[in-house]
Amino acid sequence: MRIASVFFGHPDAVHLNDRVQLEYAERYGHEGDVTPLEPTMFEPPHGRFLVVYDDQDLPVASGGWRAQDRDELGYADGDAEIKRMYVVPEARGRGLARLVLAALEDDARAEGRTTMVLVTGTQQPEAVSLYLSSGYKPCAKFGHYRFVDFSLCYAKPLDTASQPTLSRAEAVVHETAGP
Repeated sequence: MRIASVFFGHPDAVHLNDRVQLEYAERYGHEGDVTPLEPTMFEPPHGRFLVVYDDQDLPVASGGWRAQDRDELGYADGDAEIKRMYVVPEARGRGLARLVLAALEDDARAEGRTTMVLVTGTQQPEAVSLYLSSGYKPCAKFGHYRFVDFSLCYAKPLDTASQPTLSRAEAVVHETAGP
């Protein structure tokens, strides 16, 4: 298992994004997550996108964060927003989402972000369980889906004094993979 930092337009990132969009469409009965995203939003130091590869070097999980600051959508200064957390069905139950989440938190913290925020939904109980068990708390709604009934928003302080972190060696092998 390895985790690589990739450009959001990388073919493996695009493939996993397409798969998560199909799952969103199935769960919610619409076209998927229509939050406007640009690949540059995930470029360091303002974000990062990770892909997990299995032992056969197949992409099996992903997740990214992007920097946000106070705006009309309800973000606050210092926010890092998680986007496109996904594990392919055949690789679920192996702790990959938790591994990606910890790596994203560590990376955002290292870039000076103070709070990790995310939006999930009522039809994703597995995601809700992951976030609650990882220290996330419900918060005021923000972002593209802030007025949608099925959206659920969570936040977690990235305070280095109170949060355990994984060392880079334990959590992620960052490889830069271009488009």
